[in-house]
Amino acid sequence: MEDKVAQDDEGLSLAYRLGWRIRYVVMHLFGPAQLSGQGDPHERLDRERAAKVAEARRRREERERSGR
Repeated sequence: MEDKVAQDDEGLSLAYRLGWRIRYVVMHLFGPAQLSGQGDPHERLDRERAAKVAEARRRREERERSGR
């Protein structure tokens, strides 16, 4: 079952989503052992993606408020 972060793709281009998935799989297969907290590469990728989605939502809300 995929986590919620991987399902949330608002504001992310197809190229970014594909690249993110490739990086996620590569880190799973060839990356370091699963680490806890901030050292875990999957956690880092999830945080990066969540930040991009949050930024896209913020920009969309600003555009909607300004009436564009």
